[in-house]
Amino acid sequence: VCSSDLVNLGTPEAPDTSSVRRYLAEFLSDPRVIEYPRWLWSIILHGIILRVRPRRSAHAYQQVWTKQGSPLLVNCQALTEKLSEQLSTQLHAETKVVLAMSYGQPSIQSALEQLRTAHVRKLIVLPLYPQYSGSTTGSVFDAVTKHLQRWRWVPALQFITQYHDDPAYIQALANSVRQHWQTHGKQHLLMSFHGLPKRYLLNGDPYHCQCYKTGRLVAEALQLQKDEWSVSFQSRVGREEWLRPYTDELLQRYAVSGPKRISVLCPGFAADCLETIEEIALRNCEDFMNAGGEAFDYIPALNDSAEHVAALQQLI
Repeated sequence: VCSSDLVNLGTPEAPDTSSVRRYLAEFLSDPRVIEYPRWLWSIILHGIILRVRPRRSAHAYQQVWTKQGSPLLVNCQALTEKLSEQLSTQLHAETKVVLAMSYGQPSIQSALEQLRTAHVRKLIVLPLYPQYSGSTTGSVFDAVTKHLQRWRWVPALQFITQYHDDPAYIQALANSVRQHWQTHGKQHLLMSFHGLPKRYLLNGDPYHCQCYKTGRLVAEALQLQKDEWSVSFQSRVGREEWLRPYTDELLQRYAVSGPKRISVLCPGFAADCLETIEEIALRNCEDFMNAGGEAFDYIPALNDSAEHVAALQQLI
């Protein structure tokens, strides 16, 4: 049996404070995510962050939660199902595709146990992070190999570390922008990626460079001029300097001095989630329009679109 394991960040089980606190405690305890001395970070995490942030985050999750549950989980499940169908048809072989989350459920451990029960002998792990970072893809590698150490018969393992410049992925992004503009009209394209502390870049993390390459390739595919697109970084927390320019600050500047008509694409997110829906499509949109912007469109993530499924299928 051949298998693919799709891995994304994770989500709380419910949009309430206690569920969000459990999720954040697991997420923010990962030394790959927060590169501080453990003793110092433990004091900050349990003494400050987990006392304050869960309530605010729960309120944000409540703005995007659906009847089916967390948008990230729902979108990734749909993607997994379609990809499984397409791979089985293409390969004419028993192929199993399972979804795992680095934090929360379904966990990486439970997904791997499911595959062990199916007697998997070849395993491809695909973190749904197009741009590599030690805090995301590296963390998935740590978790997968940690659990595989307990297996008597370890399967042949292939780990896809990034696909930031994969032609099919770039084309899928560009086509999603074209389709959106056919309905809403062409506007300045802002490509917003999740941020990281700047010191991660200085310590050798390639994420920043890969984000800019993705942005450039999408702009080239759309034949955009230099003044028709830009790249920014969102979701920063704390007082430490993160990758710049910051999405929220850039949008405030655009609202005042232009361009005042913006389309926002988030090419680092394989599926829509809290950061794309609540932060970009709702909160940043409202702030931009209140500051003097004239039009703000959010272009949805690729989610379970046919082109996204085809791109990942080709990659696998």
